[in-house]
Amino acid sequence: MLSTLLFPTFLVVRGGAIQLSCGLRKPLVKNNCTECRSGVSMRVVLSPGRCRLLAMLLLMVSLVADAGESLRQRLEALHSGYSAEAAGERLMTTQALSEFYEARGYELAWTDLRSRIALLTEVEAVAQDGLLPTDYHLLALQELMAEDWEQLSAAARDDLDLLLSDSFLLLGSHLLEGKVNPETIDPEWFANRRQRAMAPLLAEALANSAITATLDVLRPSQDGYRQLKAARARIAGLVGEPWADIPVGPAIKLGMEDERVPLIRQRLVTLGDLEAANDEAAPSSTYDRTMDQAVVEFQRRHGLEDDGIVGRSTLAALNRTPEDRLQQIDLNLERWRWLPDSLGETYVLVNIAAFELKLVQKSQVKLSKRVIVGRPFRRTPVFSDQIRYLVFNPTWTVPRKLMVQDKLPEIVRDPDYIQRLGFSIYHGWGSERVQVDPQTVDWQSLSSRNFPYQLVQEPGPQNALGQVKFMFPNKFDVYLHDTPSRELFRKSERSFSSGCIRVHEPLDLAAALLEIEGGWDRARIDSVVDSLKTTTVTLKQPIPVHLEYWTAWTGDDGRLQFRNDVYTRDARLYEALQTSRRP
Repeated sequence: MLSTLLFPTFLVVRGGAIQLSCGLRKPLVKNNCTECRSGVSMRVVLSPGRCRLLAMLLLMVSLVADAGESLRQRLEALHSGYSAEAAGERLMTTQALSEFYEARGYELAWTDLRSRIALLTEVEAVAQDGLLPTDYHLLALQELMAEDWEQLSAAARDDLDLLLSDSFLLLGSHLLEGKVNPETIDPEWFANRRQRAMAPLLAEALANSAITATLDVLRPSQDGYRQLKAARARIAGLVGEPWADIPVGPAIKLGMEDERVPLIRQRLVTLGDLEAANDEAAPSSTYDRTMDQAVVEFQRRHGLEDDGIVGRSTLAALNRTPEDRLQQIDLNLERWRWLPDSLGETYVLVNIAAFELKLVQKSQVKLSKRVIVGRPFRRTPVFSDQIRYLVFNPTWTVPRKLMVQDKLPEIVRDPDYIQRLGFSIYHGWGSERVQVDPQTVDWQSLSSRNFPYQLVQEPGPQNALGQVKFMFPNKFDVYLHDTPSRELFRKSERSFSSGCIRVHEPLDLAAALLEIEGGWDRARIDSVVDSLKTTTVTLKQPIPVHLEYWTAWTGDDGRLQFRNDVYTRDARLYEALQTSRRP
């Protein structure tokens, strides 16, 4: 019977009798309300003591019903297109909130003090994950939770309950899949983000008093995220320390005297690239070998020429403030949250911003190679796929865009270009294409709108794909391959390609992948390459490949690595992180 009284019900107590009236304040007679036909009328005659007890019980049920009704009305307003607020704060996770409270009959969820404190603690500490605590109602939660729960009004309890739920749901989704959808800020970024139903997760966390543990599970589980977060704490400890700019001046080399040397030495000590001197002698202005070695280490950590010379680039990196570096770390923590739960037991990882490829097997780096990536106006996209086959001595069919934009002007300028670089010319496409003599083509009459030819470069030392390519067919027509222009790998910044990734010493990568495959050794690979015959090797087990873009991460030694934002992707992400609160 009590469960049927979940509507505004009024009690009238007269002596030993209780008269119930419905919300329309009509007497409930003949087992039906004369106005609303509720069908829940009763008149009970009891002793005065029991009557008062029952009246109190029914009143408590009525108050609970009213509280649930209040939440119901506020949340149902969302379905009519209205925005919802609590304590002046806009609620962000409207759909998940509705699902969560509907499943629990619109009862208050955060009556346990330990759960409330656990969530507030997580919100206060979430800056360590590179997120903004104020996105999760921090100030409103602190204000409401400063009052004792029992002293809060019914409306204030509703507000606090809604804010806590909204905070958990929003923070949980951000830890799980990122605060920013990368595809909304970068058309060349495709992420395989994790997904979970958040409303049931919140219900389970509250039932088990496991708010902290549940949120921690939602964070990326990869070591790279945890290590970068730990490194962030070390950089955060430098905020507020004196950080004067080291003045610009002539390049400083080994053995030189310069008044800036003491400043550079102290900066290297602060950043952990140089041990502090044990003696108390006045700091020397001589750029000695110990400093030179420390500068080389610093340059390597920042992707600079590791020549030990403190020039403009090295000086600019030394002058970057801890606040700058925190921002850079925060951006890359967000990028980790865009990744799937697992990259694979064995996988190839390309960090575009670092110009580096790694083959990882069972969490161990088995192979590391330099790479060349796309130029800033032909950027290498970010996505994941699987390497399905290798081609030794590949031919190269020039993509149409490159044919008309790059190759056609070259051919017009240099009539011997086609023959010298080993191109064949075909008219038409597919099985109907016909090889033509390049001498019969009027190249100057062709344009982007009139180019009915295909250019195919045959295997050989001039082939743009070199001796091997690693194929993971995708809509971008991007893959890994060798190159005849191997001198470019000596550069510290290597954005020279048209989007594909050129690999230094690619036969080492081929050998490592085919060793996993079985049945191949280096001698067999060399024999196939020497034959100059195009040979395709299909992998029985495709290898995941991830093309990523990190400008801050921790190296194999646990030390922070930073790189220049060669594609200027950081600024747009930073702006989005400061403004977006997408649920």
